[in-house]
Amino acid sequence: MDMDRNKLSPSANRIDRIRVLIADDHPVVREGLATMIKRQLDMQIVAEAPDGHVAVEQFFLHRPDVALLDIRMPHFDGIAAMQAILFQIPDARILLLSAYDCDEQIYQGLKAGAKGYLLKDTPREDLLETIRKIHNGITYILPDVAAKLAERVARSTLSVREIEVLRLVAVGKSNKEIGESLFITEGTVKLHVSHLLKKLKATGRTEAINLALIHGIVTLESAPH
Repeated sequence: MDMDRNKLSPSANRIDRIRVLIADDHPVVREGLATMIKRQLDMQIVAEAPDGHVAVEQFFLHRPDVALLDIRMPHFDGIAAMQAILFQIPDARILLLSAYDCDEQIYQGLKAGAKGYLLKDTPREDLLETIRKIHNGITYILPDVAAKLAERVARSTLSVREIEVLRLVAVGKSNKEIGESLFITEGTVKLHVSHLLKKLKATGRTEAINLALIHGIVTLESAPH
């Protein structure tokens, strides 16, 4: 049901509003979300935050019904902020926002306890509907995001050691250098590389790095320049 201002009856003013916190380090994005949400008679903004630390502080100060957290913020990212909140309030309802559709990022966010994950270019009605569903206790992700998640789940999970090796491969380290960095033999490194190539279905190191970037396993910051 459309809850826009011009489609609600006067009695809607008496309903309990969904109290929302928005955390995003980009003022334009934050203001845009706030303006959109303020137009809804069943929602209100109780706090805004420019980074993860402030988001956690504002959450405990205002106890919103739903928190929208940008997954990439300075000082304390969205997942870290969410974990800090969930540590004390396990049933907190948190919706992660991102400009990127990396399936690894989606997986890690939901695994960490998010009730939903949306891209910042999600249509207005979809975003508002997701907030309402999460407020009602439903873990909800849109079909296109669900498809990305399914892709991540279908792919064999890399071990912690394999991810460490992959990240060193991404910055141009040789097998010998990786072995020295991780205190393992060069033969063990070759075995890990063989396993991760198979799991990623990559034909070589370059393709593995590209796939790792696409899936969010390796960030641009750690990739070779």
